[in-house]
Amino acid sequence: MSRLGIIAGGGALPVALAAADPTAHCVAFAGAEVALPEAQIERHRLERLGALFDALRAAGVSRVVMAGAMSRPELDHSALDPVMLTLMPRLAQAMQGGDDGLLRLVIALFEEQGFTVVGAHELLPDLTAEPGLLVGDEVAETTRGDVQRGRAILDALAPVDVGQGCVVAGGLCLGVETLQGTDALLDFVAATPAILRGERRGVLIKRPKAGQDLRVDMPAIGPDTARRAARAGLEGIAIAAGGVVLLDRSELLTTLRDHGLFLLAER
Repeated sequence: MSRLGIIAGGGALPVALAAADPTAHCVAFAGAEVALPEAQIERHRLERLGALFDALRAAGVSRVVMAGAMSRPELDHSALDPVMLTLMPRLAQAMQGGDDGLLRLVIALFEEQGFTVVGAHELLPDLTAEPGLLVGDEVAETTRGDVQRGRAILDALAPVDVGQGCVVAGGLCLGVETLQGTDALLDFVAATPAILRGERRGVLIKRPKAGQDLRVDMPAIGPDTARRAARAGLEGIAIAAGGVVLLDRSELLTTLRDHGLFLLAER
C-alpha cells in the first residue's frame, strides 16, 4: 500500500490521522502551529514547494492528506525555488479570492505532481456523522425552521466563497462565519444584545459550501465549539451529515450533553 503523507496544520485532526497510520510521513510548513511533536514532523518552507514535492517522493509518499487549520502565509519572494517561481502567477491569482478557490488550486498542484489527494474523512470514517439526532431531545419544528433558514443563507453565500457556518434564531441571522472562523462567530453572537435576538435561543448551522471539495477544509466542530455555543446561549448545533468533522467526538458529545445542547445531522 502506498505511503501516506500528512500535511499538518493546527488542531487535533493531524494527531488523529498520525495515530491511525504510524507509518505516515508528517510534514508542516515553517512557522505553522502543529500539535504533533516536532520530532515527528519534517518542516518545509512554502516558498520551496518544489523541495517539499521532492521530499515526499523520497519518503515513498504517493497519497497526501491535508489536515488541520492553516493560515495564509506571507511569502518571501526572494526565497522562491524554481517550482514556486513557475507557480506564483496561479497562486497569486487564487489568493485574491476565497479559501475554496485557493484550496482547489492546492489540490491541483499536488495532483499535477503525481500525488493522490485524499480527505481525512476517507481515512477515518468515524470523523463524520450519519443523519439523525446525536445528542439532545427531539428538535422542535420552529427550531428546524431556523436550521432550514441557515442552510438557505449558506447556500446563498456559497457562490462568493464566504463561510461554512451561521447562527439563526427565530428566522433572524445573528452572524455569519467569515475568515475569522467559528469561534469568532460564536463570540460575536454571545455579545449580541438580547433585544436583537428575539425570544428563541438560536442554532449554529455548520455545513460545507455548495460544491466544495471535501478533501480539504471540511468544516469541523469540537468540544470548544460546544462550549462557545453554550456561552452564546444557543440551544444546539445542526451539521451536514457526512460533511462536517467531529473533533474529539466522545468529548464533543459529552460537552454538548452537559450543556443541554442538541446535535442534529441532516443531509
